[in-house]
Amino acid sequence: MKIRPAKVSDVKAIHALIGYYAERKEMLPRPINDLYENIQELMVAEDKGKVVACCALHVSWEDLAEIKALAVEQNYHHKGIGTTIVATLEKRAKELGVNRVFALTFKPPFFKQLGYKQIKREALPHKIWGECVKCHLFPDCGETPLIKNLTPATKSKRK
Repeated sequence: MKIRPAKVSDVKAIHALIGYYAERKEMLPRPINDLYENIQELMVAEDKGKVVACCALHVSWEDLAEIKALAVEQNYHHKGIGTTIVATLEKRAKELGVNRVFALTFKPPFFKQLGYKQIKREALPHKIWGECVKCHLFPDCGETPLIKNLTPATKSKRK
């Protein structure tokens, strides 16, 4: 299993993977042109030359990025692939100087096990809703917002 940046040649497989879950109302669909336009944000998991998972990191604000479009082919569930690809993108966020990541998801338990905390939608900056307002389910898509601090809180020193 190899986690790597997505290539243009992966887009059709990524689109099909996301489409599978979107048809089941387990995630929101992504237009194929959005995948091409944002290819630099995407990572994939590849097994024997086949894309079996995908996820993206989208920087939203000065110190905030979104983990989005996480999909793992059904035959590859419960093998740690989703966890690994999210961890890879969290590491990338830290390298970029982003210390908080959030997810909007229909599967909050997965993210909670990775240390994400559920928050109110209003806690996120208005800027992140730019993509949401284009969605046919806006404003009530049913996704749960969660956030994770990537740097541990500093403990105050007592004197």
